[in-house]
Amino acid sequence: MSLFWRIFGLNALVLITATALLLGPITVSTPVLVTEAAVLTAGLAAMLIANAALLRVGLAPLQRLTRAMTTTDLLRPTARLTPGGHGEIAELITTFNTMLDRLEAERATSAARALSAQEAERRRIAQELHDEIGQTLTAVLLELKRVADHAPPPVGEEIRQVQETTRASLEEIRRIARRLRPGVLEELGLTSSLKALAGEFSTPGLTVRAHIDAHLPPLDHNTELVLYRVAQESLTNTARHAGATRVDLDLHRTSAGVRLRVRDDGHGTGGAAEGAGIRGMRERALLIGADLTLAPGPDGGTEVRLTIPTHSGRP
Repeated sequence: MSLFWRIFGLNALVLITATALLLGPITVSTPVLVTEAAVLTAGLAAMLIANAALLRVGLAPLQRLTRAMTTTDLLRPTARLTPGGHGEIAELITTFNTMLDRLEAERATSAARALSAQEAERRRIAQELHDEIGQTLTAVLLELKRVADHAPPPVGEEIRQVQETTRASLEEIRRIARRLRPGVLEELGLTSSLKALAGEFSTPGLTVRAHIDAHLPPLDHNTELVLYRVAQESLTNTARHAGATRVDLDLHRTSAGVRLRVRDDGHGTGGAAEGAGIRGMRERALLIGADLTLAPGPDGGTEVRLTIPTHSGRP
């Protein structure tokens, strides 16, 4: 039975019952007596209450569906609604669940393509920085050294200052290239790359400590890359915005897989909206079926936690 006919039938049942009562034990005099007016008023109130209760019960699944529609976020998959009600309502909820499945699958596919293209572009830019600009600056350093060796002392000192500036620029370019393309991840593995990342972000004002489990389960290349990028983005956000003095980077084995945790002692997010960096981490997590949470740390600051299920994650 359609929603229209169900609502119509409920209203008709209430009205037919009221009419039967008026034609049976309840009658109305002319003029209307006070007791009869009271009975009619009570009957009308009972009909309205019964109608409202029946409609609320019948339309409750639609209210649940409305709440789900307003709170659904494709970057935070949740359990699907259980089809409730009858007829069109149950069919509508089932269709909504199917639509969510399709949207999440399509988003995952498009995100995978976009992130794959992004990684390829990062590798290309890093290679050009290393091969083109890096080699050019190296040649400039050698030429400056040759000129400084033959220049008068005052001019030679100025040239050496230019040398130091050029050398600092070359180191910065190499640092950017390493961030764009984590060659250490491909050459030395995940553990060494995360320790190198912690050392790179450690400064006199910020201490980054890495604690890596020595017995991690086997992880494929995409999973290792997601772990590295999430750790890198978390440390970047901490260094830029958190005002922290200490960061703990932990990667350990769990009963179901592995878990990455980056915790700082900064001032937290302050309820600010998530930026592109955090949404990018969520998209990467979805690609490998991982769960990413961002919450205040137990002692203040912010804690980023990435939980990755693996088939080999047995203790």
